[in-house]
Amino acid sequence: MRDRIRELVEKVKNELVEMRHHFHAHPEPSFEEYETTKFIANKLKEYGVDDIRVGCGGKEAGVIATIRGKSEKPMIALRADIDALRMAEENESLPYRSKNEGVMHACGHDAHTAVLLATAKVLSQIKEELPGSVRLIFQPAEENAAGAKEIIKAGGLDGVDAIAGLHVWAYYPSGVVGFRKGPFFAAVDMIELYVRGKGGHGAAPQFAVDPIVIASNIILALQTIVSREVDPIEPAVVSICKIEGGTAFNIIPEEVKLVGTIRTFSPQTRERVVSRVEEIATNVAKAMRGSVKFVDYYSTPALINDSKFTEFASNIAKELYGENNVVEADLNMGGEDFSLYLEKVPGTFFLLGTGNKEKGTDKPHHNPNFNVDDDALPRGVELLVNIAYEFLRRGSS
Repeated sequence: MRDRIRELVEKVKNELVEMRHHFHAHPEPSFEEYETTKFIANKLKEYGVDDIRVGCGGKEAGVIATIRGKSEKPMIALRADIDALRMAEENESLPYRSKNEGVMHACGHDAHTAVLLATAKVLSQIKEELPGSVRLIFQPAEENAAGAKEIIKAGGLDGVDAIAGLHVWAYYPSGVVGFRKGPFFAAVDMIELYVRGKGGHGAAPQFAVDPIVIASNIILALQTIVSREVDPIEPAVVSICKIEGGTAFNIIPEEVKLVGTIRTFSPQTRERVVSRVEEIATNVAKAMRGSVKFVDYYSTPALINDSKFTEFASNIAKELYGENNVVEADLNMGGEDFSLYLEKVPGTFFLLGTGNKEKGTDKPHHNPNFNVDDDALPRGVELLVNIAYEFLRRGSS
């Protein structure tokens, strides 16, 4: 079967690249992936997939489809995220650069979508030999961590026994695959601090309470949480990434807004860090005659790969590409709402290297010059197809 799968992947390679270029040229932001959704649904119909549901979360964005083999069960889900980022692309010489101003596929979701569509085509061609079923999840709104939740509400995991997903990775050489058992991506909190003072004239600060100065001291004080209150062997991040305040050079404002993020892995560390951010900010502001309103938005939990399933999938990768092309991935402080699926069913999320300096595909994710090495993508298709087939063949046990 592996030889046949490789042969079918080879045949779909050109279409895979064409689809990736199409998605890259026509990016759509979170929960606005309407044309992308139509393209996906039409392709699935073309491939002979007849169980296709469009939309989730009250939006006509996202697709949940099922390829049924010899039986309904077991069932494995494969997921791709389909949204793009609100940022301008700077790949001026790229023939398939973004045509949607101010929106860009700068994280590789165009590749994820194309890879899963190509995977669907290959699986459809061997569905008579599939011992079970494959759920295809084309998820909207990963970038704002809202899509997975809506997919689950829409029944995307109903009947599913396991799940797998990949992310292209510019930091690995093209074709190298990275797996990690257990905790992988961090839990994500977005925080807002509204620092209140008393407005006044910049030339008479004695009559005001300057929230800019208070906010500056809060930012500095927060840096002591990770360095002095978290176990040094426990990963954690507290970053203030946005400051809003002031209207003119000579006016002390009433309020300054700070926006940032907290990244952790253990629930205990997360609870402590969130609590200490609020306590420190509140007391620093109070000591300087101001006040703080603290708001915490808990976005996604830590992504924890199932050890047994991850070992199963990584062994398939080693058999296909050799142990030298399969690495143990490092802990990552980024967030990924694939974690919500893994709270419901066992599975794995892995990385597919697409970094190639000669082709210019080694730029960081979320960079305006980001691009993907198309030559690495067939490996993602082949691996997903084999993971699905082998899981169904061996059963959910």
